[in-house]
Amino acid sequence: MTKEVIQTDTAPQAIGTYSQAIKVGTTVYLSGQIPLVPETMEILDGDINAHIKRVFDNLQAVAQAAGGELQDIVKLNVYLTDLSNFPLVNEIMSDYFNQPYPARAAVGVAALPKGVGVEMDAIMELRPPEYY
Repeated sequence: MTKEVIQTDTAPQAIGTYSQAIKVGTTVYLSGQIPLVPETMEILDGDINAHIKRVFDNLQAVAQAAGGELQDIVKLNVYLTDLSNFPLVNEIMSDYFNQPYPARAAVGVAALPKGVGVEMDAIMELRPPEYY
C-alpha cells in the first residue's frame, strides 16, 4: 500500500501531527477542516453560516489538490457544537453538492479545535480517467 500525502497552500495548513489528506489508490481521506482562512491561519470572522461555507471551501481546496471535487466525496462527517445548526448545514450543503449526495453523519460534540462550532472531514473516491 502506497500512501500519498496531499498538501495545498489553498487550504489551511495542518495544525498538528496530521496531513491535509492521504491518498491510497483512488481513495482520498480528507482530514477535518475548521473555518480557518488559509492565508492567515486565523478563524474566519463571521457567524456560523460563514463558518460552514469556509469549511466547505477548505474541503474543496484539498479535494482539488488531490485531483477531485466535492462531488467526488462519498462520505462526509459533520461535527457541530450546536445541533440546532444542522438545518443550516443542509441548506448550505445544497449549494456545494448535487445529487447523488454523499453518505453523511452529523455528530453533536462538546467542543472543537480553536473553539469553533463546526468541523468536517470526508472520504473521496476519485473517478477513473476513463470516466471523463
